[in-house]
Amino acid sequence: MKLLVTGGAGFIGSNFIHYVLAHDLAEVVINVDKLTYAGNLASLRDIQEDPRYHFYQLDINDTARLKRIIVTHEITHIINFAAESHVDRSIEDAAPFYNSNVLGVMSLLRILQHQPALRLLQVSTDEVYGDLTLTQHPLSEMAPLKPSSPYAASKAAADLMVLSYRRTFGLDVVLTRSANNYGPYQHVEKLIPKMVVNALNAQPLPIYGTGNNRRDWLFVLDNCRALYQVLLHGHPGEAYNVAAHQELTNNAIVKKICRATDTDSRLITHVTDRLGHDHRYAIATNKIEQHLGWQPVHTFETALNHTIAWYKLNEEWWRPLL
Repeated sequence: MKLLVTGGAGFIGSNFIHYVLAHDLAEVVINVDKLTYAGNLASLRDIQEDPRYHFYQLDINDTARLKRIIVTHEITHIINFAAESHVDRSIEDAAPFYNSNVLGVMSLLRILQHQPALRLLQVSTDEVYGDLTLTQHPLSEMAPLKPSSPYAASKAAADLMVLSYRRTFGLDVVLTRSANNYGPYQHVEKLIPKMVVNALNAQPLPIYGTGNNRRDWLFVLDNCRALYQVLLHGHPGEAYNVAAHQELTNNAIVKKICRATDTDSRLITHVTDRLGHDHRYAIATNKIEQHLGWQPVHTFETALNHTIAWYKLNEEWWRPLL
């Protein structure tokens, strides 16, 4: 495998590059990243001298330059992490989300039209399915897409464009839709790292609304294993849900962080709710489990403790982001 990773300086992308190199799963790993605020080369400092790894600062909408990189390195597989991903920012201004999450995917698809031997894994999100009630069963990949936020809408649009190019041009494309990821190298704007860092600094722990919104939490290394399985063995034109079936409310998450960091729970505050805040996400994973043999191996408690320990030991990584 000669692998192109787009958005590889971001949270999941950097973890995936570490996973691939640590397990010697690719001959070459090319990382292209625009390096927006969420891209951090410090996440990859320990492997930057690895002869298998190469980095290019590049916006994936620069189709001509991206194509030259693909041809020069004889790329065989592409995994696309390049995306704006913070819901709050998409509510403030959706334009960057359209430019990166939709037009960026179009750039990749235009390249694949002329190089049909390439395989593309488009990394998506469970948020494309929209809001669920507490009584609804987890959704399968056959569920309709009903995105609520501008972020989720941009990811749903990209999913549909990828699948349309499979149908129209026969391209070798696959998709994953994963639950909320957490773990090392995640930007401190996201819930778990924000609460961990605030707890370590004895600062208020703000929770939107009632705090009863529920998410299914997936440790990033479990997701990396799933992504690699789909990249290699996923059936062309298929989407695969990835989740650990560890649903927790935001209140429960923050209380666990308080206990794990010995933080006074009186620092928890409830703030004005996010506009259009989805109450619950839940997805079924029968397909990836039965077809590809993947299952999560980390419990939430163990992985959360690992994540907290990482942030305690890596203040020089997250302090500049505050």
